[in-house]
Amino acid sequence: MTSTAAPGPAGSDPAVLGPRLPSPVQELDDERFARRGLRLLLKRDDLIHPELIGNKWRKLAPNLRAAAGRTVLTFGGAYSNHLRATAAAGRLLGLPTIGVVRGHELAGRPLNPSLARCAADGMRLRFVDRTTYRRKDEPETLTALLGAAGAEDAHVVPEGGSNILAVRGCRALGEELGERADVVALACGTGGTLAGLAAGLAPGRRALGIPVLKGGFLTAGVQRLQEEAFGARRGDWSLDDRFHFGGYARTTPELHAFADDFTDRHGVAVERLYVAKLLYALVVLAGEGAFPRGTTIAAVITGRPFPEPADSHPVG
Repeated sequence: MTSTAAPGPAGSDPAVLGPRLPSPVQELDDERFARRGLRLLLKRDDLIHPELIGNKWRKLAPNLRAAAGRTVLTFGGAYSNHLRATAAAGRLLGLPTIGVVRGHELAGRPLNPSLARCAADGMRLRFVDRTTYRRKDEPETLTALLGAAGAEDAHVVPEGGSNILAVRGCRALGEELGERADVVALACGTGGTLAGLAAGLAPGRRALGIPVLKGGFLTAGVQRLQEEAFGARRGDWSLDDRFHFGGYARTTPELHAFADDFTDRHGVAVERLYVAKLLYALVVLAGEGAFPRGTTIAAVITGRPFPEPADSHPVG
Protein backbone atom coordinates (compact mmCIF):
# COMPACT_ATOMS: atom_id res chain seq x y z
CA MET A 1 0.00 0.00 0.00
CA THR A 2 1.40 3.42 -0.94
CA SER A 3 0.46 6.96 -0.11
CA THR A 4 -1.71 8.96 -2.48
CA ALA A 5 -0.06 12.19 -1.40
CA ALA A 6 2.13 13.91 -3.96
CA PRO A 7 5.82 13.41 -3.16
CA GLY A 8 8.01 16.31 -2.25
CA PRO A 9 11.12 17.33 -4.16
CA ALA A 10 13.56 14.43 -4.16
CA GLY A 11 16.57 14.95 -1.96
CA SER A 12 15.26 18.18 -0.45
CA ASP A 13 16.86 19.52 2.69
CA PRO A 14 14.43 18.72 5.53
CA ALA A 15 14.54 22.40 6.51
CA VAL A 16 12.01 23.01 3.71
CA LEU A 17 9.45 21.26 5.95
CA GLY A 18 9.47 24.20 8.35
CA PRO A 19 10.51 22.69 11.69
CA ARG A 20 9.68 24.65 14.83
CA LEU A 21 13.15 25.20 16.22
CA PRO A 22 14.10 25.80 18.89
CA SER A 23 11.22 23.79 20.31
CA PRO A 24 9.10 25.52 23.00
CA VAL A 25 9.75 25.23 26.73
CA GLN A 26 6.66 25.03 28.96
CA GLU A 27 6.68 25.41 32.74
CA LEU A 28 4.20 23.31 34.71
CA ASP A 29 2.72 23.98 38.11
CA ASP A 30 2.82 20.49 39.63
CA GLU A 31 2.55 20.21 43.40
CA ARG A 32 4.50 16.94 43.44
CA PHE A 33 7.54 18.99 42.48
CA ALA A 34 6.65 22.38 43.93
CA ARG A 35 6.29 21.12 47.48
CA ARG A 36 9.88 19.88 47.30
CA GLY A 37 11.17 23.19 45.99
CA LEU A 38 11.57 21.96 42.40
CA ARG A 39 10.56 23.52 39.07
CA LEU A 40 9.40 21.30 36.21
CA LEU A 41 9.80 22.38 32.60
CA LEU A 42 8.73 20.47 29.50
CA LYS A 43 11.00 20.76 26.47
CA ARG A 44 8.31 20.28 23.83
CA ASP A 45 10.20 18.49 21.08
CA ASP A 46 6.86 16.84 20.21
CA LEU A 47 5.95 20.20 18.61
CA ILE A 48 8.92 20.42 16.23
CA HIS A 49 6.96 18.99 13.29
CA PRO A 50 3.55 17.29 13.06
CA GLU A 51 4.99 14.12 11.49
CA LEU A 52 8.72 14.12 12.21
CA ILE A 53 8.31 14.40 15.93
CA GLY A 54 10.80 15.17 18.64
CA ASN A 55 14.16 13.48 18.71
CA LYS A 56 13.24 11.74 15.44
CA TRP A 57 13.60 15.10 13.69
CA ARG A 58 16.91 15.82 15.37
CA LYS A 59 18.31 12.39 14.46
CA LEU A 60 16.84 12.03 10.97
CA ALA A 61 17.45 15.51 9.56
CA PRO A 62 21.26 15.15 9.22
CA ASN A 63 20.83 11.64 7.81
CA LEU A 64 18.30 12.83 5.24
CA ARG A 65 20.75 15.48 4.09
CA ALA A 66 23.48 12.85 3.82
CA ALA A 67 21.21 10.61 1.76
CA ALA A 68 21.23 13.28 -0.96
CA GLY A 69 18.21 11.83 -2.73
CA ARG A 70 19.20 8.19 -2.40
CA THR A 71 17.01 5.48 -0.90
CA VAL A 72 17.09 5.42 2.91
CA LEU A 73 17.18 1.93 4.44
CA THR A 74 16.74 1.48 8.16
CA PHE A 75 15.69 -1.02 10.83
CA GLY A 76 13.13 -1.44 13.57
CA GLY A 77 10.65 -3.60 15.41
CA ALA A 78 6.96 -3.92 14.70
CA TYR A 79 6.09 -0.77 16.68
CA SER A 80 9.13 1.35 15.87
CA ASN A 81 8.64 5.11 16.15
CA HIS A 82 11.81 5.44 14.11
CA LEU A 83 10.40 3.46 11.19
CA ARG A 84 7.25 5.60 11.16
CA ALA A 85 9.26 8.82 11.21
CA THR A 86 11.54 7.63 8.41
CA ALA A 87 8.58 6.61 6.28
CA ALA A 88 6.92 9.98 6.83
CA ALA A 89 10.14 11.77 5.89
CA GLY A 90 10.33 9.75 2.70
CA ARG A 91 6.80 10.74 1.71
CA LEU A 92 7.32 14.40 2.54
CA LEU A 93 10.66 14.69 0.74
CA GLY A 94 10.08 12.28 -2.12
CA LEU A 95 12.77 9.85 -0.93
CA PRO A 96 12.36 6.07 -1.33
CA THR A 97 12.49 4.28 2.04
CA ILE A 98 12.95 0.66 3.05
CA GLY A 99 12.24 -0.67 6.52
CA VAL A 100 13.86 -3.93 7.62
CA VAL A 101 11.54 -5.27 10.31
CA ARG A 102 12.52 -7.72 13.05
CA GLY A 103 10.40 -10.88 12.89
CA HIS A 104 9.98 -12.91 9.71
CA GLU A 105 6.76 -14.38 11.11
CA LEU A 106 5.11 -10.96 10.71
CA ALA A 107 5.29 -11.17 6.93
CA GLY A 108 2.15 -13.28 6.66
CA ARG A 109 0.04 -11.29 9.11
CA PRO A 110 -2.07 -8.15 8.74
CA LEU A 111 0.00 -5.06 9.40
CA ASN A 112 -0.37 -3.50 12.82
CA PRO A 113 -1.27 0.24 12.93
CA SER A 114 2.39 1.29 13.15
CA LEU A 115 3.57 -0.74 10.16
CA ALA A 116 0.40 0.11 8.24
CA ARG A 117 1.31 3.77 8.62
CA CYS A 118 4.80 3.05 7.28
CA ALA A 119 3.36 1.27 4.25
CA ALA A 120 0.83 4.03 3.64
CA ASP A 121 3.72 6.50 3.55
CA GLY A 122 5.39 4.47 0.82
CA MET A 123 7.96 2.53 2.84
CA ARG A 124 8.86 -0.90 1.47
CA LEU A 125 8.80 -3.33 4.38
CA ARG A 126 11.12 -6.33 4.45
CA PHE A 127 10.69 -8.82 7.28
CA VAL A 128 13.72 -10.81 8.44
CA ASP A 129 14.19 -13.54 11.00
CA ARG A 130 15.46 -12.56 14.40
CA THR A 131 18.85 -14.21 13.99
CA THR A 132 19.53 -12.22 10.83
CA TYR A 133 18.25 -9.07 12.51
CA ARG A 134 20.67 -9.47 15.41
CA ARG A 135 23.52 -9.64 12.91
CA LYS A 136 22.34 -6.71 10.79
CA ASP A 137 25.38 -4.57 11.66
CA GLU A 138 27.84 -7.19 10.44
CA PRO A 139 29.19 -6.20 6.99
CA GLU A 140 28.30 -9.50 5.28
CA THR A 141 24.76 -9.52 6.65
CA LEU A 142 24.20 -5.87 5.79
CA THR A 143 25.50 -6.39 2.25
CA ALA A 144 23.11 -9.31 1.81
CA LEU A 145 20.17 -7.29 3.13
CA LEU A 146 20.93 -4.41 0.79
CA GLY A 147 21.27 -6.79 -2.15
CA ALA A 148 18.01 -8.58 -1.36
CA ALA A 149 16.25 -5.22 -1.23
CA GLY A 150 17.81 -4.06 -4.50
CA ALA A 151 19.26 -1.07 -2.68
CA GLU A 152 23.02 -1.50 -2.79
CA ASP A 153 23.61 2.27 -2.89
CA ALA A 154 21.13 3.15 -0.13
CA HIS A 155 21.98 5.43 2.77
CA VAL A 156 21.80 3.11 5.80
CA VAL A 157 20.49 4.44 9.10
CA PRO A 158 20.83 2.13 12.13
CA GLU A 159 18.00 0.98 14.38
CA GLY A 160 16.62 3.90 16.33
CA GLY A 161 18.49 6.31 14.07
CA SER A 162 21.49 6.58 16.39
CA ASN A 163 24.69 7.12 14.43
CA ILE A 164 27.38 9.79 14.37
CA LEU A 165 25.26 12.18 12.31
CA ALA A 166 22.28 11.75 14.64
CA VAL A 167 24.31 12.24 17.82
CA ARG A 168 25.82 15.44 16.50
CA GLY A 169 22.35 16.60 15.46
CA CYS A 170 21.02 16.04 18.98
CA ARG A 171 23.70 18.27 20.47
CA ALA A 172 21.46 21.22 19.54
CA LEU A 173 18.89 20.00 22.07
CA GLY A 174 21.27 20.75 24.94
CA GLU A 175 22.40 24.01 23.35
CA GLU A 176 18.79 25.24 23.01
CA LEU A 177 18.17 24.81 26.73
CA GLY A 178 21.22 26.86 27.67
CA GLU A 179 21.10 27.60 31.38
CA ARG A 180 17.33 27.22 31.81
CA ALA A 181 17.54 23.83 33.58
CA ASP A 182 19.91 22.20 36.03
CA VAL A 183 18.88 18.65 35.07
CA VAL A 184 17.60 17.62 31.64
CA ALA A 185 15.87 14.24 31.60
CA LEU A 186 14.65 12.09 28.73
CA ALA A 187 13.57 8.55 27.98
CA CYS A 188 16.16 6.49 26.08
CA GLY A 189 15.95 3.67 23.56
CA THR A 190 19.26 3.42 21.72
CA GLY A 191 20.90 6.32 23.58
CA GLY A 192 21.72 8.58 20.65
CA THR A 193 19.66 11.52 21.85
CA LEU A 194 21.19 11.37 25.33
CA ALA A 195 24.69 11.18 23.83
CA GLY A 196 24.15 14.36 21.82
CA LEU A 197 22.13 16.22 24.45
CA ALA A 198 24.80 15.75 27.12
CA ALA A 199 27.46 17.08 24.77
CA GLY A 200 25.44 20.23 24.13
CA LEU A 201 24.58 21.13 27.73
CA ALA A 202 26.01 24.23 29.37
CA PRO A 203 28.69 23.72 32.04
CA GLY A 204 27.29 22.68 35.41
CA ARG A 205 24.17 21.10 33.89
CA ARG A 206 23.58 17.35 33.75
CA ALA A 207 21.55 14.93 31.69
CA LEU A 208 19.54 12.02 33.09
CA GLY A 209 18.48 9.13 30.87
CA ILE A 210 15.57 6.79 31.65
CA PRO A 211 16.00 3.61 29.57
CA VAL A 212 12.79 2.04 28.28
CA LEU A 213 14.52 -1.29 27.60
CA LYS A 214 15.61 -3.56 30.39
CA GLY A 215 19.08 -5.03 30.55
CA GLY A 216 21.29 -2.26 31.90
CA PHE A 217 23.41 -2.18 28.75
CA LEU A 218 22.92 1.41 27.67
CA THR A 219 25.79 3.09 29.53
CA ALA A 220 28.37 1.46 27.29
CA GLY A 221 26.28 2.27 24.22
CA VAL A 222 25.98 5.97 25.03
CA GLN A 223 29.70 6.23 25.76
CA ARG A 224 30.52 4.48 22.48
CA LEU A 225 28.28 6.86 20.54
CA GLN A 226 29.95 9.87 22.15
CA GLU A 227 33.40 8.52 21.40
CA GLU A 228 32.44 7.96 17.76
CA ALA A 229 30.81 11.39 17.40
CA PHE A 230 33.11 13.57 19.54
CA GLY A 231 36.22 11.51 20.22
CA ALA A 232 35.59 11.13 23.95
CA ARG A 233 32.90 11.06 26.61
CA ARG A 234 31.21 14.46 26.81
CA GLY A 235 29.12 16.18 29.46
CA ASP A 236 27.71 15.07 32.80
CA TRP A 237 25.19 12.28 32.24
CA SER A 238 23.85 9.19 33.98
CA LEU A 239 21.12 6.56 33.61
CA ASP A 240 18.47 5.18 35.95
CA ASP A 241 17.39 1.71 34.83
CA ARG A 242 14.46 1.23 37.22
CA PHE A 243 11.61 2.53 35.11
CA HIS A 244 11.36 0.33 32.00
CA PHE A 245 8.09 -1.29 33.18
CA GLY A 246 9.09 -4.65 31.78
CA GLY A 247 10.92 -3.54 28.66
CA TYR A 248 10.29 -1.90 25.32
CA ALA A 249 6.62 -1.72 24.25
CA ARG A 250 5.64 -2.89 27.74
CA THR A 251 3.45 -0.89 30.07
CA THR A 252 1.24 -1.56 33.08
CA PRO A 253 -2.17 -0.38 34.23
CA GLU A 254 -0.35 1.76 36.81
CA LEU A 255 1.61 3.54 34.09
CA HIS A 256 -1.50 4.17 32.01
CA ALA A 257 -3.30 5.56 35.06
CA PHE A 258 -0.33 7.83 35.77
CA ALA A 259 -0.30 9.10 32.17
CA ASP A 260 -4.06 9.75 32.21
CA ASP A 261 -3.70 11.66 35.47
CA PHE A 262 -0.82 13.74 34.09
CA THR A 263 -2.97 14.66 31.09
CA ASP A 264 -5.85 15.61 33.37
CA ARG A 265 -3.56 17.81 35.49
CA HIS A 266 -1.75 19.60 32.69
CA GLY A 267 -3.58 19.10 29.40
CA VAL A 268 -0.54 17.40 27.83
CA ALA A 269 -1.23 14.16 25.96
CA VAL A 270 1.32 11.61 27.20
CA GLU A 271 2.90 9.04 24.88
CA ARG A 272 3.08 5.76 26.78
CA LEU A 273 6.16 3.81 25.64
CA TYR A 274 8.71 6.56 26.29
CA VAL A 275 7.32 9.79 27.73
CA ALA A 276 5.09 8.24 30.41
CA LYS A 277 8.05 6.27 31.78
CA LEU A 278 10.15 9.44 31.89
CA LEU A 279 7.53 11.50 33.74
CA TYR A 280 6.75 8.67 36.14
CA ALA A 281 10.47 8.35 36.91
CA LEU A 282 10.77 12.06 37.65
CA VAL A 283 7.83 11.99 40.07
CA VAL A 284 9.37 9.02 41.90
CA LEU A 285 12.83 10.59 41.97
CA ALA A 286 11.41 13.84 43.30
CA GLY A 287 9.69 11.89 46.06
CA GLU A 288 12.95 10.13 46.88
CA GLY A 289 14.73 13.46 47.34
CA ALA A 290 17.01 12.85 44.37
CA PHE A 291 17.04 16.54 43.44
CA PRO A 292 18.13 19.31 45.85
CA ARG A 293 15.65 22.09 46.59
CA GLY A 294 15.96 24.86 44.03
CA THR A 295 16.63 22.45 41.15
CA THR A 296 14.99 23.15 37.78
CA ILE A 297 14.26 19.95 35.85
CA ALA A 298 13.52 19.90 32.12
CA ALA A 299 11.74 16.81 30.80
CA VAL A 300 12.20 16.30 27.05
CA ILE A 301 8.88 15.33 25.45
CA THR A 302 10.02 13.27 22.51
CA GLY A 303 6.74 12.00 21.09
CA ARG A 304 2.95 12.05 20.97
CA PRO A 305 0.53 9.19 21.60
CA PHE A 306 0.10 6.57 18.89
CA PRO A 307 -1.87 3.30 19.13
CA GLU A 308 0.17 1.10 21.44
CA PRO A 309 0.76 -2.65 20.97
CA ALA A 310 -2.16 -4.88 21.84
CA ASP A 311 0.02 -6.62 24.43
CA SER A 312 1.21 -3.41 26.08
CA HIS A 313 -0.50 -4.18 29.41
CA PRO A 314 0.83 -7.60 30.46
CA VAL A 315 3.38 -6.54 33.04
CA GLY A 316 2.50 -5.86 36.65
